[in-house]
Amino acid sequence: MNRHRIEATTFGDLLLKAADRWPDNDAIVFPESRRTYREAVATAYEIARSLIALGVRPGQHVGILMPNCMPYVDLILGCALAGVVSVPINARFKAHEMGYVIENADLVALFTSDLISEYADFAAVLGDAFPDLEHQDDVRRLTLKGAPLLKTMVMYGGAAPRGFMGWRDFEALKDGATEDDVERRRIAVALKDPCIMMYTSGTTANPKGCPITHEHLVRNGINMNREKYLMGPQDRMWDPLPLFHMSTILPMAALFDAGAAFITSTHFEAGAALRMIEAEKATMLFAAFPTITAALVNHPDFKSRDLSRVKRVNNVAPPDLMRQFEAAFPHASQTAAYGLTEVGGVIAFGHPDDSEDHRLRACGTPFPGIEVRITDPDTGERVPNGQRGEIVIKGYAVFDGYYKDPVKTAEAFRDGWFRTGDLGMVDDAGQIFFLGRLKDMLKVGGENVAAVEIESFISNHPAVKLVQVVGVPDARLVEVAAAFIELRPGANATEQEIIEFCKGRIASFKVPRHVRFVAQWPMSSTKIQKYKLRDDFVAGQAAAE
Repeated sequence: MNRHRIEATTFGDLLLKAADRWPDNDAIVFPESRRTYREAVATAYEIARSLIALGVRPGQHVGILMPNCMPYVDLILGCALAGVVSVPINARFKAHEMGYVIENADLVALFTSDLISEYADFAAVLGDAFPDLEHQDDVRRLTLKGAPLLKTMVMYGGAAPRGFMGWRDFEALKDGATEDDVERRRIAVALKDPCIMMYTSGTTANPKGCPITHEHLVRNGINMNREKYLMGPQDRMWDPLPLFHMSTILPMAALFDAGAAFITSTHFEAGAALRMIEAEKATMLFAAFPTITAALVNHPDFKSRDLSRVKRVNNVAPPDLMRQFEAAFPHASQTAAYGLTEVGGVIAFGHPDDSEDHRLRACGTPFPGIEVRITDPDTGERVPNGQRGEIVIKGYAVFDGYYKDPVKTAEAFRDGWFRTGDLGMVDDAGQIFFLGRLKDMLKVGGENVAAVEIESFISNHPAVKLVQVVGVPDARLVEVAAAFIELRPGANATEQEIIEFCKGRIASFKVPRHVRFVAQWPMSSTKIQKYKLRDDFVAGQAAAE
């Protein structure tokens, strides 16, 4: 009998253990700066001291609104040591969403930056959300309408605008607390205490807060490394995703367990990313989303860069697109993953020893301690292996519920199982197959069609770089498929050509009735917002009538 040892600790202690074993290894790497594990610990202690001196108590919530940068990582680690819950905020949020999250999350402090990111001028957005900010006189005792608990906003960078504490002033606060003060906080943190709180992107409703405990994060990170990624201190993972997403925070925990390096940048640009992957000798690529991987493999410099050290690429994409990515990285194993914020990021990864069919079509098997079932969405009854239904999850990684939202929490659980809202199946080998969102199912003239099926087929067209399919209204069939396509650089295609490509090769009811070509996608933090594609289509049809 194989006995799986459960190893869990706090996120802060995970970092300390790595620093004890590999003090001089790179821990965090940006193009312009890097930290060894020893340096990461020293800076995190200084941040924790400043937080304590600022008056932030254990369990209180501190927001982070920045583009990816070294201080962002420092703050997350410093909060973990001080027993403070960090709340990374989606940098794409506008004033209304920002104000909602700051109030809903009960933030007592907020850290932002004067770096004008690809998303926003954060000082301007915060000024729009809180018009009385510019009239504040005491930066440690803010009194903002709409955010009664928020007492301090700290600005990283140059001169701080009115209402903000400057970063240097925040750093100077560390003299008001000692490392012993941090130690007392650190050793009091429990595994069940929240470590970080992520907000899921809303579509028509407000974002929902998902508290992730130290156990959720660290145990998932350890399982990611030891069960699926098998990394060592020599490994270096490139991850371009935003730090307000679990697709950076969870891999960071796995890398800490291995003593390996986390490589990222402030902005993603394919050419610069390829240079960094080559220069930093990355062994793992955590691109995760097809928009990013497609940008890499379609860049003019892709074939000229030495990427031979890359041995593993993580992607979540339709099977035919996964095969294209596999061909583009002949020295690497292409594997997928399954998860969501509510279960600590990811609960299943593919393994490099899985069959090619499983690696390119499935999402892997669950971590030890996680149960996955496929159930009938209406009745909740379990369905046999190989049949489709809703993916439901039980186990250590499942969160306790949405922050301050008992109604949404109750809706998310059935008989102790977390309802993901995802369509999928499990085969006899225990492999999870993600087949789209339940709400991403089209009903064309009474026939159920998963959008991902059509996307997977159209991605085989030589001119197609990326495709997304949504259901749009139809007078005769109620709903039909509309395909939104981004073409490869220099390629051409017409609506009729795409439709003819599908005719006779997939069922007639799956053939798109409409094709639209796009140069830019409406994005959340990392995902294409299909509802916006649908809304724009409907608005365009109405305007044409």
